[in-house]
Amino acid sequence: MNHLLPPAESLTVEFKSDRRRLPDHELVEAVVCLANTEGGELWLGVEDDGTPTGLHPDHQMLIGLPGLIAARTSPSLNVTVDTVEVNGLPVARIAVPKARAVVATASGVYVRRRLKHDGKPECTPMLPHERESRAASLGLTDVSSQPVAGATLADLDPLERERLRQAVQQYGGDRVLLELDDEALDGALGLTVREPDGSRLPTLTGLLLVGRESALRERVPTHEFAFQVLAQQAVRFNEFRRFPLLKALDWLETNFRPYNPEEELQVGLFRVPVPMVDMAAFREAVANALIHRDYHRLGAVHVRLEDDALVISNPGGLVEGVTLANLLVTEPRPRNRTLADAMKRIGVVERSGRGVDTIYRGMLKFGRPAPDYSRTDAHGVVVRLPTEPADLDFRRLVVEEERRRSAELPIDSLIALAAVRELKRMTADELAQRIQRDAASAKRTLEALTEVGLVEAHGNTRGRSYTLSAAVYRQAGDKAGYVRQAGFTPLQNEQMVLSYVRQHGQIRRAEVMALCRLSEGQAKELIRKLKERGELVQHGERRAAYYTASP
Repeated sequence: MNHLLPPAESLTVEFKSDRRRLPDHELVEAVVCLANTEGGELWLGVEDDGTPTGLHPDHQMLIGLPGLIAARTSPSLNVTVDTVEVNGLPVARIAVPKARAVVATASGVYVRRRLKHDGKPECTPMLPHERESRAASLGLTDVSSQPVAGATLADLDPLERERLRQAVQQYGGDRVLLELDDEALDGALGLTVREPDGSRLPTLTGLLLVGRESALRERVPTHEFAFQVLAQQAVRFNEFRRFPLLKALDWLETNFRPYNPEEELQVGLFRVPVPMVDMAAFREAVANALIHRDYHRLGAVHVRLEDDALVISNPGGLVEGVTLANLLVTEPRPRNRTLADAMKRIGVVERSGRGVDTIYRGMLKFGRPAPDYSRTDAHGVVVRLPTEPADLDFRRLVVEEERRRSAELPIDSLIALAAVRELKRMTADELAQRIQRDAASAKRTLEALTEVGLVEAHGNTRGRSYTLSAAVYRQAGDKAGYVRQAGFTPLQNEQMVLSYVRQHGQIRRAEVMALCRLSEGQAKELIRKLKERGELVQHGERRAAYYTASP
């Protein structure tokens, strides 16, 4: 059973020797260390190099170990303990869940697990700001709603408050805010909080939105952002700033525009702009990075234009419950809730909290690849927006369909059209992965596109597949492309199978599927028809079956 033992320690695997009986406090600290990171397994009775040496006699009976750990952790941790025999020696496998709150030992020790520079794991103390950061990432606290130590109302800039009011008008925000005086505005957006003595103190949200730059430097040292332009390894622009957020967005957009060339597409009587990067997607991605970053961590928000992509990154990974697999469908879970709510009311970001949809739409409607979040990890969110040339035929298709509907295409439909264009032919199961929904939802999306004539369905069984319609290929001037993707007529399929058998002597079902580009069910039906007409003869059963020409 040696294969049960992990090959080495990692972020989620800890080995502890028990030859000299591991003290209870060290065992509890090791469990807390895992729980405050990603959870994992603690193997008691295994040396650091992975060599099993067995449990100490005092630990042979493990029934009371879960209770001991629960009693000596706060809040209590529930672990699962199993005895495993490795190389004839008993060792304990303690399964530690990821804690939903910051956990300490009963004696007040906070520790977390991290990887050192050489890739080896270690347990290290959790400093106060790290505990606050952890709580914020779990959605337990909102640091943006709390007053900033030492800050006073003098740290708020009247000019930035006026910029905020102008932003409400510019972005179509909540116009009720324009009717409020300064004190009421601060209260409505959470820019200040009132103390028991009636005085008001600026919150982190207040400093970030309308604070003086000098106050931000002193009171919020983690706030910084950079705009960089890298062209073929040469640095053409590289500036770091600490402006309040609304001024930061204006500054970033102003400096980015000269590097964002635009062409025009004629659609009927209208000219449609086709920029290198959609400005709505740019604004949403940059605002998300500034709003959702971890303000407990040092490090700047980077907006970097490379040769083939715009890359935006911010310190702090995705918050608890948000993953790359549910980014499109999960409910909004902002790390800095008060700041996010204020930016929504101002109108800077999507009011529904579905800003990711805006970023996807800004890429896909021009026929470019979807945003790439694959470089995101526990320490930072990274989104890459490819800047490859737009597909003008696809953009024309989207514009015409949206004008016909007098509304934007649903994001799932846009993802589906882009995916069918890229893959040429796809199934509902394949689309389900891209829209992060179930196959039934994906099928409804594809069938809706079929009804309006943008997509054609092939087959009626579970293997039903979809291609762009003949009308779409004809509009793009690629009639042959439609024939290649739509496949052949049933008569052509029969003739290809019989010709293959004459040339090779026999054929199997998998070969029929590959030859005619049919699903398994469609291939079965084709073979059945040829057998019934006496043109094919079956030899063998099931997977061993093959078919020859009738004598």
